[in-house]
Amino acid sequence: MHRVPLIYICAAVAAICGCNSDSSRDRDAVAGAEEKQVNPPRVSVPGDDQIIAPDETGIARTVTPTGSIDTRSLFFQNIGINGRACVSCHVANQGWTITPDGVRKRFDRTKGLDPLFRTVDGSNSPLADVRTEDARRRSFSMLLRRGLIRIGIGIPAGAEFELAAVDDPYHFASAAELSLFRRPLPTASLSFLSTVMWDGRENLAGMTILQDLTHQSNSATQAHAQKVDPITDAQRADIVSFETGIFFSQELDFQAGILHEAGAGGGAVALSKTPFHIGINDTLGADPTGQPFNPVAMTMFDAWAGLNKGQEGRTRGAVARGQALFNSKPIQISDVRGLNDALGVPTLQGTCTTCKNTPGVGDHSVALPLDIGLTDPSRRTSDMPLYTLRNIATGELYQTTDPGKALITGKWKDRSRFKGPILRGLAARAPYFHNGFAASLSEVVDFYETRFAIGFTAQEKADLQTFLRSL
Repeated sequence: MHRVPLIYICAAVAAICGCNSDSSRDRDAVAGAEEKQVNPPRVSVPGDDQIIAPDETGIARTVTPTGSIDTRSLFFQNIGINGRACVSCHVANQGWTITPDGVRKRFDRTKGLDPLFRTVDGSNSPLADVRTEDARRRSFSMLLRRGLIRIGIGIPAGAEFELAAVDDPYHFASAAELSLFRRPLPTASLSFLSTVMWDGRENLAGMTILQDLTHQSNSATQAHAQKVDPITDAQRADIVSFETGIFFSQELDFQAGILHEAGAGGGAVALSKTPFHIGINDTLGADPTGQPFNPVAMTMFDAWAGLNKGQEGRTRGAVARGQALFNSKPIQISDVRGLNDALGVPTLQGTCTTCKNTPGVGDHSVALPLDIGLTDPSRRTSDMPLYTLRNIATGELYQTTDPGKALITGKWKDRSRFKGPILRGLAARAPYFHNGFAASLSEVVDFYETRFAIGFTAQEKADLQTFLRSL
C-alpha cells in the first residue's frame, strides 16, 4: 500500500473534514487512518467501520446525515441464524462491499470461522467440505481470491431456453440451481440507483426504487443470513434508511491532494448533494423533464483543466484530462446486447457516458442491463463454471459463465445482461465488474480498449485511470 507521512494525512483529514487538526478527535481519526495503512482493522466488527478509510491511492470518506456511522442500525445486527449481518459483506473501509485482501485477513484471523464463511453462498459449492481450516481455504477460494459470493439461481419455468451442458469445477451446478459468482454491490449512495442487484431481480413491477430496496432488505436477510421468517416492515425500513443515508467517495488522492480543493467538486459531501431523478440525462431520451442527453456528464473536475505545476498540479491536470476523455473520447459501440439490438443499429458512436450517464455519479439513470462480453467463454478462467444454453425454439447454442438477467426473465434476449454499478468510490473496492474480472483500474481500461478498439494512447490510459481513482 502507498505510504505517506502521518503529518500529511493529518493535514489532509483536517481539510477533508473542515475541522481543526489540533483537536483530539481529529488526531484520533488521523492516527486511526495511519494505523489502517499498516494493520487494517477487523472487518467483521461494526465499530471498526470508520468515516475516513485509506485505500491504496488515497483516502475515501463516508458521509452520513449525523456525521457518524450509527452501528445501532439493524444493518450491523445479526438477525438471521448464521451470525451474519448486512455489514458482513458490506464494509465501510472496503468501499461498502468486501475486498479479497479484507476477506483473507478475516479468514486468517478466524481460521475461516467468521460468519462470512458460510456454505449457503460463501463457498464454491453449498456441499463443500469445511471441516478443517485447509478444507475451508479450498472451499472458499473464490471468496478469498476474488471477493466473489456464490448466487444460486435456477432456470425459470417457461424460459425460452434450457441448460444443454454445464462445466462446473465444483461439481454442483444444474438447471435447478446454477452457481453464479458475483461481487457484493456497494450499499452506499443508493439514492442514485435505477436498478437493484446486478441482474435487476429486485426491480419489481410497479414499485419504486425505495420499495425495491425495502423488498431486497428482506430477501438478503432470508437468503444470506438464513433468517427463517421475513423481517418486519419496521426492520426493513431501518435497514433501508441507513443505506440510503450514506454516501461514499474518494476524498483525497495521494498525488492530486484533496479532491474538493481549488474549485473541484469531488468528495462525498458534494456527491450527497448531487441532483438525481430516474431518467436524468438518459441516453435514449427517457428523461421525464424532457431534457436531451448531454454526454458531458462528469464536470466535477473542470476547474483543474490545464493545471501542470508541481506534482500535485500535474496530477490534477491529469484528473481533468481523464474526465474529458470519459465524456468525449469516441467509442464505436457494437455487439452490445441491450443497446445495439434494442436500437436496431449495428454500431453506435458514443462515449463512456453513453452507458454511465448519471451526472456526477456514473451509473445509468434508467434500468439498462447490458452484455458487454464479460461472460464470453473466451474470457472464462478455470475457476468459473461454464454454461451452455439452448434456445428451445431455434436450437441455437450459447455459452456463458453467467446468464445474468435471462435467469430472471426467462428471455433469450436477456442472456448475460448486467447493470453497470455506481462509479463513485472505485479506488476502495477492487476487483471490478460483476465477476471480479479486472483486478485493477488499469485492467478495466484495458478491457474497454480491447473490447471496443477505442484507440487510447498510453497517456490517455494513464489520465483516465487517474480520473477513475479520484471518483
